[in-house]
This record gives sequence, structure tokens and C-alpha cells, in this order.
Amino acid sequence: MNIADFFPKKQLGQNFLIDDNIRRKIIQACNLSKEDNVLEIGPGLGKMTKDLVILAKDVIAVEKDKRLTLYLCELFKDYKNLKILNQDILKYKIKTKNTKIMGNIPYNITSPIIEHFINQKEKISVIYITIQKEVGERIVASPGTKDYSSFSLFVQYHTIPEIKFLISRGCFKPQPRVDSCFLELSIRDIPAVKVKNEELFFKIIRTCFNQRRKMISNTLKKIITAQKITELSQQTGINPSNRPEDLSLEEFGRIADFVQSC
Repeated sequence: MNIADFFPKKQLGQNFLIDDNIRRKIIQACNLSKEDNVLEIGPGLGKMTKDLVILAKDVIAVEKDKRLTLYLCELFKDYKNLKILNQDILKYKIKTKNTKIMGNIPYNITSPIIEHFINQKEKISVIYITIQKEVGERIVASPGTKDYSSFSLFVQYHTIPEIKFLISRGCFKPQPRVDSCFLELSIRDIPAVKVKNEELFFKIIRTCFNQRRKMISNTLKKIITAQKITELSQQTGINPSNRPEDLSLEEFGRIADFVQSC
């Protein structure tokens, strides 16, 4: 394939990073060594891949676009520590422990990708991704803010998220309509809070945030009786007139443990 004739596919969310200064900044932030196994999501034109194969021990690059896969296979045919796969990243299962994940994530599947890899967190040490700025802000949001959501709680339960720096939309081609950020998700050795029933814990969070403007006393009626809600307040000290966006991970954990004991 003549790369000069390549046109990005909008349906694949292809916005390639073209700013070399930002690329170098990303590589520096990842602090790679020859002991690292890296999974690259969507290598695209291979500029970041070129850095990874030099710095890391082994690299697996997963590219959904068959045209780009053929191009990358030819471009990197002499590198023995690189495997290029033509595959949907949402179907990829990690095989190597302590894998570092890197990638410029398509905006339209950011949340599914993050969830997909958090569900494989036992094989991952850290996730470094470039995502839409607004999504990054939602992930790191604190209680009491407009960006705080059930997804914030899910990611913060499993990881320590940090926005390392912002990236202007002009650093990509084609240029997206929004700015981006470079996000680090460090996998926690143990979850942020200890709960008796993790499935119930997230069910309660989702139930509450599905009606985030309502008091939790109203949303919890779908799960426990009004009498139990009164007991919840007495035993946990949580005000039932609070809205879900006011509650921390720890407070949702106390609610879930109370419900579990009912």
C-alpha cells in the first residue's frame, strides 16, 4: 500500500497523532524499559510503534484496519520483538502478565475499551491512553462535580486515574472536533474499597446514577424497602436525601454492605 494514498476511515475513529513533540512526550511519560511487554491499541501509521519496538522487550500491535496491517507488516518486517495482529481490540485477550497498554483510542469506543481491559486487569500493570478530554475529566472526577458518574466510580475502584497532560485537536489528522488528553490508569493491587459483594456494589451505583437527580432514598426503593432505607441512614450515617453524585466510593461501599446484610 502507498501510504500517501491512504484515507482514514471515519467509522474506525482514525485520527492519527502527527505531532512529534507530543509523541515524544507520551513515550517519556510511559517510562518504558527493556523488561516491558507492551500492547499497542491501533498502531495506525506506526510512528509510535517505531519507538516502542526500540524501547520495550516485546510489542503486540492490534490494528483493525486490514490495509494498515499489511502496511505495518511490511514496514516492520525486520523487527523480531513485534507482532502485528489484524483484529478487533475488543476481542483481544491478554496472555502476558504485567502488560503495559498504550494507544490512541477511537472516541466512539473509549468506554468499552477501558472496561474490556479492566476486566483483564490481572494481566495488566498500567494503561496509557489518549482519549477525548471530556471523557478523561469524567474518569478522574470527584464527588459533587458535574462530571462524576458511575463510570468514574468503576474506573476509580479498579485503577488510580491521572490526566498527565492535554493534547490539542490540531495534533491529529484528520483533526477531531474536540481536544484530547493523555491518561494514565495504574491498576490497583486491591480495589479502592473493600465490599462484600462487588456485583451488588456496582448494581447499586448504576441504579442510583440512572436517576442521578433523584435522592438515593427514591432510587434505592427499587432494591430495598422504605423501612430498610431508614435503617440504612441510622447504621451508616449516610443522608438518604443525598444524590448519587454526592457520594464517594467508600459511601457506596457502605450502602452495598448494608444491603447485602438485609
